[in-house]
Amino acid sequence: MLTYPKIDPVIFQIGPLQVRWYGLMYVISFVVSLFLCRYQLKERGLLEKYPLLENLLFYSFIGLIVGARIGFCFFYYPDYFLAHPWEIPAIWKGGMSFHGGLIGAITVGYFYLRKKRESFFFWADLVVVTAPLGLFFGRIGNFINGEIYGKPTTLPWAMVFPGGGPLPRHPVQLYESLFTGLMLFLILWFLRKKSWRAGSKVALFFILYGILRFFFEFLREPAQSFSLLWGWMTMGQVLSAIMFLSGCLLLVYIRRKKSF
Repeated sequence: MLTYPKIDPVIFQIGPLQVRWYGLMYVISFVVSLFLCRYQLKERGLLEKYPLLENLLFYSFIGLIVGARIGFCFFYYPDYFLAHPWEIPAIWKGGMSFHGGLIGAITVGYFYLRKKRESFFFWADLVVVTAPLGLFFGRIGNFINGEIYGKPTTLPWAMVFPGGGPLPRHPVQLYESLFTGLMLFLILWFLRKKSWRAGSKVALFFILYGILRFFFEFLREPAQSFSLLWGWMTMGQVLSAIMFLSGCLLLVYIRRKKSF
């Protein structure tokens, strides 16, 4: 069994203002994504589009934060937040949903690009290549917070988490950080120059992340108020299955659109 490294989630505090590792991970993800997307524009000889990229990522980042919070509230604890709606904006208390954040970022990005009369799928393919790094840093933040831990296990790398009782558990945050984060990024980064039809890289991300997240949910300790669906399927698995199917349907749409 490994010892869980107790890292203070708060980096520093000035009066009531706290700067947390988890929040810093969001900032790092934004900066890294901006840098790597700029690099891709440079590769394609499109650096004149960089101001548009900055705005796109900024607005999408806001959509991500809002969507992640709303998704957490209504995907996982709808009864509680419908009864306590004033707590929905309380991001500082924790609780963000990846799937909600994805919906928020896509929605804001789509309307921004539509307003600018730019190709949504061109820019979505560019940005999605960097998206797994946000997952990488985000899960590290979850690990530091000691949240989203796994089910009990006897594996030698199990850890006892502060909020998880006395039993050693899967450090599932680290599993996801490595596989849905770093590994998925390396795959997409390697494929970034492939001249596929616009939207194909988005579809690939949906499919691969949906599969990986679906199976990692089996190792997570379910936290949602209604626990499990159909006796075994978590809300995370439902959302990941929808994401997987969306990726498959997007591939079909791209191929059919090209053939017309």
